[in-house]
Amino acid sequence: MATYDVGIIGGGPGGYVAAIKAAQLGGSVCLIEKGEWGGTCLNRGCIPTKTLFAVANLATQVQEASAFGVNINGDATIDYSQVLLHKTSVIQQLTGGIAQLLKANGVDTFNGTAALIDKNTIALSKPDGTTEPLHAKNIIIATGSEPAEPPVFEIDENQVLTTTGILNLTELPESLLIVGGGVSGCEFASIFNALGCRVTVLELLPTILATEDIQVIRHIQLFMKRKGITLHTDAKLTHVKKSDAGVTATLESGEELTAQKMLVSIGRRYNTEGIGLEKVGVRTEAGKIVVDARMQTNIAGIYAVGDVASRYLLAHVASAEGKVAAQNCLEDSVEMDYQVIPWCVFTLPEIGHVGMTEQEATDEGYEVKIGRFPYAANGKALGLRETDGFVKTVSDADSGDILGVHIVGAHASILIHEAAVAIRTGATTMDIAGTVHAHPTLAEMVMESAEAAYDRAIHSLH
Repeated sequence: MATYDVGIIGGGPGGYVAAIKAAQLGGSVCLIEKGEWGGTCLNRGCIPTKTLFAVANLATQVQEASAFGVNINGDATIDYSQVLLHKTSVIQQLTGGIAQLLKANGVDTFNGTAALIDKNTIALSKPDGTTEPLHAKNIIIATGSEPAEPPVFEIDENQVLTTTGILNLTELPESLLIVGGGVSGCEFASIFNALGCRVTVLELLPTILATEDIQVIRHIQLFMKRKGITLHTDAKLTHVKKSDAGVTATLESGEELTAQKMLVSIGRRYNTEGIGLEKVGVRTEAGKIVVDARMQTNIAGIYAVGDVASRYLLAHVASAEGKVAAQNCLEDSVEMDYQVIPWCVFTLPEIGHVGMTEQEATDEGYEVKIGRFPYAANGKALGLRETDGFVKTVSDADSGDILGVHIVGAHASILIHEAAVAIRTGATTMDIAGTVHAHPTLAEMVMESAEAAYDRAIHSLH
């Protein structure tokens, strides 16, 4: 029987990163994946959606090119087959890259499904029907999650789609009804709206993107409506009917909404079934594996990372947890730090946030000082014709400590990381305000937002 220091189940952003980290630390490592390297994120999540986002963003820029004085002869059209080829090419390049990294780091890789036999043995079931036991001193479970499929929707991945199924469409639908106004729902709404679809979003809660700062939510709602996206909040869906004409959703109010396709984006389920957790005694709650700060389960030597165990269903958090688990497997002692987790939403325009919202800071008892700076007052943003948005800094009025930063606007996903580093290193708003930022750049808005917290912003009216 093959014996390893670390055996890992699942080759997504938590699993493959843990494998490489453990190998870098000198451990012997095996990694088991039933599908493609990169897991959901690379193959059915982050990467394909952000590739489509890039296409949608470019389509928007082309539509607005005449405002720059760039005249495009004839109508610009979307060749969706070419879009899909581009998406597939990106995925293949990245999955191939992961395979090369694993090989270069000496990780033994296996294709197949896995289940725990005991706390140190994994049963590997191969595609040819054979089974092989693998012994590991430590085991990391990184099996991820899949889209939730409530029976009421009768998901068929033809008319009623999950976030996986919508990425496999070969033609753009004329109209799309999205159930769920969270991150994924709003990202797909922006993408397919920009690609020419008529989009309607249904959200059960009073607002879309409920985890964002209220000012960000209001801005995105107004922008989406201006782009022609129909939003229904406080919308309880009671019945879904499929026909040759499409899908009809009936709301509790009695209103009926029809579209060619429906996307169901209302959460995910954890991949904990069939992997032997009960046999070994690994503790779960509501389907999720329970872990401590070291990413260890209640069974010594068994760890879990990523969606299957994390408080955040984010690829970059899964990778960070994978590194922590790998270090603890190899006799280090490291705890996962969730204090500074940047969060990006790829709507049009983008959203980036880190730390607390204004409401959260107030609820925690802080006397809050707010600094806000608009994209419309930034020279680079004006030149780009990207004037929708703002940077908002939430700080402690007494100490100047940065409690949170929220950005909505072009390249927010890039700009937010200055704020993440600032919070992690204990920088204050005055530290950011006092740091010279190159001109003309969008990053100047982060500086001026910090200045605005003290009513000292140069380029905005107080």
